[in-house]
Amino acid sequence: MPRRLITELQPQTQIDQLFLATHKQLRPNRNGQLYLQVDLADKSGMITGRLWNASDDDFDAFEDGDYVRVEGHTQLYSGSLQLIITAIARADPRTVNEADFRVLTDADVARLRGELEALVGTVRAAPLRELVAELLADGPLMAAFCRSPAGVKHHHAYAGGLLDHVVNLLRLADRVAPLYPDLDRDLLLVGVLVHDIGKTVELESEKGFSYTDPGQLLGHVVLGLEIIDAKIRAVEARTGTAFDVETAVRVKHMIAAHHGQLDFGAAKVPMTLEALALHHLDHLDAKMAAVTQLLKAEASIDDGWTQYHQHHGRKFFRGRS
Repeated sequence: MPRRLITELQPQTQIDQLFLATHKQLRPNRNGQLYLQVDLADKSGMITGRLWNASDDDFDAFEDGDYVRVEGHTQLYSGSLQLIITAIARADPRTVNEADFRVLTDADVARLRGELEALVGTVRAAPLRELVAELLADGPLMAAFCRSPAGVKHHHAYAGGLLDHVVNLLRLADRVAPLYPDLDRDLLLVGVLVHDIGKTVELESEKGFSYTDPGQLLGHVVLGLEIIDAKIRAVEARTGTAFDVETAVRVKHMIAAHHGQLDFGAAKVPMTLEALALHHLDHLDAKMAAVTQLLKAEASIDDGWTQYHQHHGRKFFRGRS
């Protein structure tokens, strides 16, 4: 039987196939018995798998980032499809077709990186141009940038997702900026480039997708501010010229404020035109990507509406035709 993508799975379907394990946990249920919960992914999306009455041996049988063979069946629970696992084991890498698991190919990543460099290459203001050059010249940083997801679950949660998200935001910023003459286009483009750069440290992207210790303790906003502060110091050392203080503060403010509201994780609310524009563009792209994936992920459930999704506070109509 051909491999079925996660978006093609129906409730009450028997499963015996490969998945990418992205995040595993050993948890107690309300009776104190342990179960294994693992996020399973392919190029179409993610499904949560649960193995009841699990042991430490089950937990240690594979690592985040491994391909695993899973046996079990699907079921609907609280409006979402989940996979009840009866057996799970690390797969022989020779049996894996990586094209089943990668949203972006190497060629896609190379194309997106080229587009990113072309768009930020149009920045003309001297200090911002130097900051862009410093960032792009950092090989390990850019490798992590091109490898990282933009999120663990809710949007662009795949290898290269951060790059994909940022390039789409750069496209949006490039189109929006001319409509608002008082908006500083150079500053907006640089804000787009750096707003999520802390995710290169916050998220583990080489072995599955999970939060690193610095990611959990500090978060990508603080980590991003640290990265940009270090790059500004590097620009000053390389050029022998002090970085314009106000420009530096404006860039950092966009990182601090891009979540828009304090209760959504922003350190500050947006207080410049560029920070305000960045927040709304970022929110637009994240929401559109998340709901697009949701609509695809529930395409196999036969009615015109998705299930109710607590994260969005609603269900969505995808049409009946």
